[in-house]
Amino acid sequence: MRIGLIGTGRIGAFHAGVLARHQEIDSLIVADADAGRAAAVAGALGADAAPTVDALLGHPLDAVVIASATAAHAELIARVAEAGLPAFCEKPIALDVSGTLGALRAVESAGTELQLGFMRRFDAGYRAAREAVRSGRLGRLHTVRAATSDPAPPPAAYLPLSGGLFRDCLVHDFDILRWVTGREVVEAYATGSDAGPAMFREAGDVGTAAAVLTLDDGTLVTATATRCNGAGYDVRMELAGERDQIAVGLDDRTPLTSVEPLGPPAAEKPWPGFLERFAPAYEAELDAFVRLVRGEAPNPCDGREALQALRIAEACELSRRERRPVALAEIASDGG
Repeated sequence: MRIGLIGTGRIGAFHAGVLARHQEIDSLIVADADAGRAAAVAGALGADAAPTVDALLGHPLDAVVIASATAAHAELIARVAEAGLPAFCEKPIALDVSGTLGALRAVESAGTELQLGFMRRFDAGYRAAREAVRSGRLGRLHTVRAATSDPAPPPAAYLPLSGGLFRDCLVHDFDILRWVTGREVVEAYATGSDAGPAMFREAGDVGTAAAVLTLDDGTLVTATATRCNGAGYDVRMELAGERDQIAVGLDDRTPLTSVEPLGPPAAEKPWPGFLERFAPAYEAELDAFVRLVRGEAPNPCDGREALQALRIAEACELSRRERRPVALAEIASDGG
């Protein structure tokens, strides 16, 4: 199998390593806006480097993985679709609904496949949580608590391009919430704080955010995120039902210290970041893409799934700005 990879930054370089090791991939060609960076990644992996995206798409490929800067995703998805190739793309498709829909229309018109990089769907803990909910083990689900906490803020230059904390960070929680529970969000009430580093205020963003979501069966959800969790990278989900409650992301590397006399010991080696925490999930999602391309498995996360997660993020951002609950029906799902 011949795979092209566009984007060789942090996540792109990680994906390149996974693809280069995959037993079904015979040829890997990488490209980046920084041709020197692409050449360096290719050289370290024994892969080939193309000087431009045009050159990469000129090669006989079976599929393309897109890990470029967010602003380029929608255009690249459309170009890959027009070339008749299936694509894997890191989230998001675009930072707004209209851009997302444009890319989805290009894929649908071409009749190709688009898999989105919501890696938590491939994490063992979240998969076990989905099974627990769907099997009825928890009984009627009444409360979900989700949290994503980064150990340190990203570079200041990244913030104005990120789409904000809800679209960039919490969108993962919104996607996995739908995937685990099988329910849809019908209302969002959100707020945020720009206290802390001045770069959040300068970018019009927030460093900490919280949302209360209502699902279509009445389940209540709290989702929180922060860029400033110095204890370490912390991603968890708690699901409480009438029979039992469970937690994802609670182990000996969770950066959470109990102050109870008989509480568990503090983590000796907290997760430093998302690549370390979700490394097996990232590998599994790319393996799923390879199987999709080979016709061996269905698409585990298509573009329409990404659109729904984005709509929840859009509702939260609107709620934060206008200080009111926002019904998901207010957020267009068809470009209207």
